[in-house]
Amino acid sequence: MIKKLYMLFKIGRKLSTSGTISSIYEIYNPPITVRIFFFIIGFSFNTKKDKDNFSPGEKLCNALQGMGTTFIKLGQFLATRPDIIGEDIAKELEKLQDKLSPFKLIKAKNILKNELGNENFNKIINFSDPIAAASIAQVHTATINNSSQKQEVAIKILRPNIEKIFNEELDALMLLAYIVENLVRKTKRLKLIEVVQLLREVTNIEMDLRFEAAAANELYENTKKDIGFKVPKIYWDFTSKKVLCLEKINGISIREIENLKSLNIDIKKLAKDIIQHFLRHAIRDGFFHADMHQGNLFVTQDGKIMPVDFGIMGRLDKNIKKYLAEILYGFIKRDYKKVAEVHFLAGLVSKKVSKDEFAQALRSIGEPIFGQSVKNISGGKLLSQLFEITEKFNMQTQIQLLLLQKTMVVVEGVARKLDPDANIWDISKPILENWLKEVKNPINKANEIMNEASEVLKRLPDLPIIMDRANDVMTLIAEGKFNPNTLAYRSLREEKLKLELMRNKILGGVLVLVIFVLIVFK
Repeated sequence: MIKKLYMLFKIGRKLSTSGTISSIYEIYNPPITVRIFFFIIGFSFNTKKDKDNFSPGEKLCNALQGMGTTFIKLGQFLATRPDIIGEDIAKELEKLQDKLSPFKLIKAKNILKNELGNENFNKIINFSDPIAAASIAQVHTATINNSSQKQEVAIKILRPNIEKIFNEELDALMLLAYIVENLVRKTKRLKLIEVVQLLREVTNIEMDLRFEAAAANELYENTKKDIGFKVPKIYWDFTSKKVLCLEKINGISIREIENLKSLNIDIKKLAKDIIQHFLRHAIRDGFFHADMHQGNLFVTQDGKIMPVDFGIMGRLDKNIKKYLAEILYGFIKRDYKKVAEVHFLAGLVSKKVSKDEFAQALRSIGEPIFGQSVKNISGGKLLSQLFEITEKFNMQTQIQLLLLQKTMVVVEGVARKLDPDANIWDISKPILENWLKEVKNPINKANEIMNEASEVLKRLPDLPIIMDRANDVMTLIAEGKFNPNTLAYRSLREEKLKLELMRNKILGGVLVLVIFVLIVFK
């Protein structure tokens, strides 16, 4: 605990002396106790005023940059959460450079030998000096002599002791999040503790390079038939927890527009492709690259898009995709009451909120889409409005959706740098329409109900036992021997709802089966 408190003190002092706290005060109005705490730990004889010339976002960016690994990652993560820090600061944090001095070549070679063993280590030749060094890992190029075939590869190696350093610092951040949530009640809806925990989970996964390799491999399998998109191949024999070996990228950075033009690559088509590929991965596969900024995108000589750095990936489950389909369909139809109802049905908005007022707020987002030229619509501004609405109506934050929305804004920005006149809606429309048709397709819905019904049928043997237990409890309640305010009673109510849902699914499944039989055997 003493170590955590010491680390917390260091964090607080760094935030205070960097000028970051004064910037936070511009966004939130914390209690006087919080102000006094940061005033005390931030006391310094240094009277430099240079910091006053920076914007709040620049102050925060500079502070996090100077605080090292964990805080750089925190900044990058917060860049995906403008609902917490505001759109302007989020944009500044997008500029956060994840670059540090490389560790020594001899240490990198020792890690390789320990992780891969002597046999595979001896197959690695032409091992270069670091070509890139970030807060968690650094990258080298090399040649592997595998099965008498020489292959050009890129090798990513974790920094020594990085996992230990990160988790110690994150423990202090978790304590800070707990203190803030309890002192500043307004922040509870932002789920700061949950955010820190998610950061821990995401980055701990990032620190096991086998997971990044698996993510790259999954994206590779999902997209191997996609024309114009290529994911580097993973070399599993040369990959471990601390080492990732993948196909070397022979391409041009997507930010080098003039070089791309010199190769006669259609820039406007490239802008269109990047948007459509992203949407296709998110909608079709429910799995997408969530860090598609310019530094992570390359283009081959024949115009194929090649992503790198698969540490941050987004995933959308079936329910989230359904929710998005309904929301999108409602916006397309300008049926804002329908969109509002979906939010209420999904439990995202409190039932105490007026549906009409919420629909009106949604209208303020949707109508500008239809009231001006599509190419002038800013995804960033629309996103900012959405976050304002979430705060006004105290909506629960959906991390999956935030990551998707933020990535969409980044992808949009990349596309418009390639083609400032890109009509984002026209580009997106065919992908979205196909998605909606698939989601709304009656046959697909019937198949889904049938699958759910089959799962329910597997539980039918347990149904009599569950009902007997429920009857016993109901008898106890009637006799006054069971307190309805207990946790057990609430659990019973939940089980009852599950039973009702099971019954409805069975009936729905039987109905679909009857209809199917009538169609086939009529």
